[in-house]
Amino acid sequence: MVFLTSSSLTLLASIAFALRATRVYGFNPNTNNNVAAYWGQDAYGGTPNSNQALWQQPIDFYCEDDSIDVLPIAFIKTFFGTDGLPVLDLANSCSGPSFSGTGLFNCQFLEQNIQNCQNKGKLVTISLGGGGQANAFSSASQAQQFADTIWNLFLGGSSSTRPFGNAVLDGVDLDIEGGSTTNFAAFVSQLRSHMNGASKHVINAVGFDALYVQFYNNYCAVSYYNSPGDWDFGSWDNWAKTQSPNPNVKIYLGVAAMAAVADYGYVDIGTLTPIIQQTQSQYSSFGGVMMWDASAAYANNRFDAAVKSAVGSGSSSPPPPSGGSGNRIHPNGDTSKCLDVQGGNFADGTPVQIYDCNGTGAQNWVINSGVTAVQVAGTNYCLDAGDTPGDGTQMKIWECYSGIPAQTWYYTGDDRIALNGQGQCLDLTNGALGDGTIMQIWECTDNDTNQVWTLS
Repeated sequence: MVFLTSSSLTLLASIAFALRATRVYGFNPNTNNNVAAYWGQDAYGGTPNSNQALWQQPIDFYCEDDSIDVLPIAFIKTFFGTDGLPVLDLANSCSGPSFSGTGLFNCQFLEQNIQNCQNKGKLVTISLGGGGQANAFSSASQAQQFADTIWNLFLGGSSSTRPFGNAVLDGVDLDIEGGSTTNFAAFVSQLRSHMNGASKHVINAVGFDALYVQFYNNYCAVSYYNSPGDWDFGSWDNWAKTQSPNPNVKIYLGVAAMAAVADYGYVDIGTLTPIIQQTQSQYSSFGGVMMWDASAAYANNRFDAAVKSAVGSGSSSPPPPSGGSGNRIHPNGDTSKCLDVQGGNFADGTPVQIYDCNGTGAQNWVINSGVTAVQVAGTNYCLDAGDTPGDGTQMKIWECYSGIPAQTWYYTGDDRIALNGQGQCLDLTNGALGDGTIMQIWECTDNDTNQVWTLS
């Protein structure tokens, strides 16, 4: 995985694109019940009056059961230390001799621990950055060279200074909380180029696979769940479905695993469980829960196991609708006008228009909130954007095919019907309400009333 921090919506987040090994993982990126927990900083051990017996254990200690699916190792705190090598800081877990006097410690004793986790179906990544760090790249070429270094030190490359020996990690987590993000695209692209040709490969060819959003230590904390002006998981879900280049991107609910490891925003498992389950059921982009960190979760009455129980067995994205009585779809709340199949002709290529509402089957659509097909009720025809959708592409119906991009839409919480992950929305052409106006798609734009569609 590669995670790149985003400050969008004032939250710290981690965007991921994942690797899959040739072996079979227990982790399934397409479900909504995954749990990730950072390891390496012993957050619990740094709290007042902590029980030393529960201080951070070897990483495979937290892989003994099914509670945690992904373990990012934190942190490479400095990108360029002595001799230009990154500086590795793993709290109490790696304090042995460094390579050539650098801050890159020889932690080869962790090799077997990491492999033990991987053999149990866990993903293990390396996290770069962390709180209080301000790493940046001076140029695209420097970013590309750093990607080469990370590849050779931790992933599928080779080096005489591999800190974890022969253990090949499953990716990189970038927790960039300070400094400029300029040239990080060059870093990600270069790393992807290595991954594409390796024994592990990028799961999705375009975009990122997961985004960890921190819902603690900020005004959107999970403790503000009952404050609609603060709690904004829906905004992230909307981003995922209307702007993310990857229509399968998953949003993780990031929580503190113990009150003592957060400034504020921690909630106990009794409070958190219904929040997890409601969010999981409401948003198809929900991928699971991220926790800071593994040591705190274990010490807090197995908070990790309780969270895993809360997410349950999970499910994949819901399938498109297959029929039913349907709804009328109105432009911007105008209930006198309806989305209509021209001439009631249910055939491939028939244009979709706006027309006076008349109660006919040509205006009856099956549409769900979240990921959905937009299907003419009682038929096998769906709203279709064609092979090369773009601004001005006219809408038509076509035989329904499950999962194809041209027919995979997302009905957002703010009443937009967006092509899933493509940044294009169903649009009332030029705002014209005259009968026979053919509908189009256009770049999704906030506060554009031509892209608001309501149901009745």
